[in-house]
Amino acid sequence: MQTAIVLLSGGLDSATVLAVARARNFRCCALSVHYGQRHHAELAAAMRVAAFLGAHEHRVMGVDLAGIGGSALTDENLAVPESPTAGIPITYVPARNTLLLSLALGWAEVAGARDIFVGVNAVDYSGYPDCRPEFIAAFENLALVATKAGIEGGRFKIHAPLIDMSKAEIIRTGVGLGVDYAMTVSCYQADAEGRACGRCDSCRLRAEGFAAAGVPDPTCYG
Repeated sequence: MQTAIVLLSGGLDSATVLAVARARNFRCCALSVHYGQRHHAELAAAMRVAAFLGAHEHRVMGVDLAGIGGSALTDENLAVPESPTAGIPITYVPARNTLLLSLALGWAEVAGARDIFVGVNAVDYSGYPDCRPEFIAAFENLALVATKAGIEGGRFKIHAPLIDMSKAEIIRTGVGLGVDYAMTVSCYQADAEGRACGRCDSCRLRAEGFAAAGVPDPTCYG
C-alpha cells in the first residue's frame, strides 16, 4: 500500500478528498495547518474527520500567515464579506496553498511518499488563483526540481480529484464514500463550537451544494 499525504483543513472538500484517497487504496497521512486563521474550529473538525475516515496518521503544523496579513481570514480587523463580491475576494489568503503544499511536499519526501492530495476546486469556488489547474500543474513541476527526490529521479503527483467538480458532485461523491459532513466546518467565521454564520461565501457555496445534490444539509448554524 502506497502512502499519500492528504491536506485536511476540516472542511467539506478536504474531507471528501481524504475519503477519495482512502478509496484509491492509499495509506493516508493527513496534514492540517494552523496558519493563523480566524476559524479555529476547522482544526478540531479535521481531527474528527481524520479519526472517522481512518487516517494512518494526522499531524498539525503551523505557519504564521497572520503575520503577512492581507486577508479577512487571518486579520480580524478585516470583515468577512457576507454577500457576493466582484473579483478575488478579501478572504483570499496570499500564498496559502503554495505554503500548505510545500509542507505536504516536505513531509512526503521524508516519508518516502510520492502522492499528495489536495481539495482545491475551480468550479463552485471563490475565484482564488491557487485553486486552478494551472497552479496544480505548476506546483507539480516545482516539486520535480525543488526536491532531492525529484533530482534523483522520483516524481511527485499532486492529486486534485475535485478540481473540475461542482459542489453538488463533490457532496454526492463524499456521501457515497461514507463522509459524515456533520463533522466538517466550512464557515469562514465559525464560532468556537464550529457553528456556521450562514452568510459568508463559503457557507453560501456549501448550502447551495447540498440543495443541488438533494442531500439534507447537516450544517450547524449559530
